[in-house]
Amino acid sequence: MTDIHSKEVRSYNMSMVRGKNTQPEITVRKYLFNHGFRYRINVLNLPGKPDIVLKKYETVIFINGCFWHGHTNCSRSALPKTRTAWWSDKIQRTKERDIQDYNQLQQLGWRVLVVWECQLRSKKQLETLDSLAQTIRTKYNKM
Repeated sequence: MTDIHSKEVRSYNMSMVRGKNTQPEITVRKYLFNHGFRYRINVLNLPGKPDIVLKKYETVIFINGCFWHGHTNCSRSALPKTRTAWWSDKIQRTKERDIQDYNQLQQLGWRVLVVWECQLRSKKQLETLDSLAQTIRTKYNKM
């Protein structure tokens, strides 16, 4: 099956996909900041360049897009009908890289949390963010 868009249109569409400062990331960052958390973003010297780093809590947070990171059993992670094998391979490599990054971070003493794009949809958003804040504080309070 061939692509329904011309090469130029497809190139433009892909160039509009953001790698950082996405709406889900901004949503999580605003919530955390408003609840007293202070953090750094996209720390380059850590494996995987975590979206949010909370040094005080020894915690990193990745906010993953369901499609790009292959969220299991999520309707947003359905493969395109064109170039399915290519997309499947690309997403599989991303998942493998994510696991490798998470493992390296854990070996360095970081707690790794992942928030999926679909968890930030309106019905689940507050529940997800409240749970995230509670999880972050849980380890810190045990110290």
